[in-house]
Amino acid sequence: MNKPKNPVTTEAAARVQSAEAKQNGGKVEKGGFVARMQRAADKTRSQNNK
Repeated sequence: MNKPKNPVTTEAAARVQSAEAKQNGGKVEKGGFVARMQRAADKTRSQNNK
């Protein structure tokens, strides 16, 4: 599997989550885009820690 050119960081995921929460009265959709983005950031972080 190829490494992404611009891996997602936890900081970027947090910014997106914050923006979504502001737009939706403090709520973030379970299983939505932000959740997928956070999983990708966690995967990137775990790969970098090896």
